[in-house]
Amino acid sequence: MVKRRHTSLDSNPGCAVEAAISLIDGKWKCVALWYLQERGTVRFNELMRLMSGVTQRTLTNQLRELEADGLINRVVHAQVPPKVEYSLSDRGRTFIPILLSLSAWGEANMDLFQQSKAAAS
Repeated sequence: MVKRRHTSLDSNPGCAVEAAISLIDGKWKCVALWYLQERGTVRFNELMRLMSGVTQRTLTNQLRELEADGLINRVVHAQVPPKVEYSLSDRGRTFIPILLSLSAWGEANMDLFQQSKAAAS
């Protein structure tokens, strides 16, 4: 199930941000993009192992959305069992600086995660 796309981008200041966020929304998309930028070409099962906690259905749906949005490439090799490989597209590679910034921000603010985790207990 591919998500609904923005149909109009008007001149509202947050519109471009909203459009950009809509491409990477979902708990696992940025994580998948991170591993693809880190490892290059990755098979589906390798992504499943790297991303502990994600279900096969969720990962499949989020990879389909990333492919539909042009952020990743998907190559299916005709063999039994099928071999499917994912890699960043040219557009996806333009997202790497943003991923690196997110990672740096996350490292610098890891205490916020610990606080919210402790408050939930």
